[in-house]
Amino acid sequence: MTPLVIIDAANVVGSVPDGWWRDRFGATERLRDNLAALPTQGLADLEPPIEVVMVVEGKARTVPASETIRVVPAPGSGDDTIVDLVRTESPGRSCYVVTADRGLRSRVTDLGASVLGPGSVR
Repeated sequence: MTPLVIIDAANVVGSVPDGWWRDRFGATERLRDNLAALPTQGLADLEPPIEVVMVVEGKARTVPASETIRVVPAPGSGDDTIVDLVRTESPGRSCYVVTADRGLRSRVTDLGASVLGPGSVR
């Protein structure tokens, strides 16, 4: 079964002080575009194909999906949405969450997901 990689977009965007706070939507859109090849190129020790889902929140909530990256807007907390995705979409397959958020890391590893740092996709 295809591995699932869930990207905590706000956390990954915020991991590099490049002025993202002036345009959260644009920074998140650029991240989505930079991730476009992941499904066919793989990531770290994950051979392709992989399914990539990017969770967006706040001012970036309206960033649209691309041909290769599914975008899920969080109705509230991005962390809660990521946990829900791990819970509902990972049974029976490998699941990886890309984040540096310690609280989120703990919540998803309790559900059996693995965690990769933001640098793995930057």
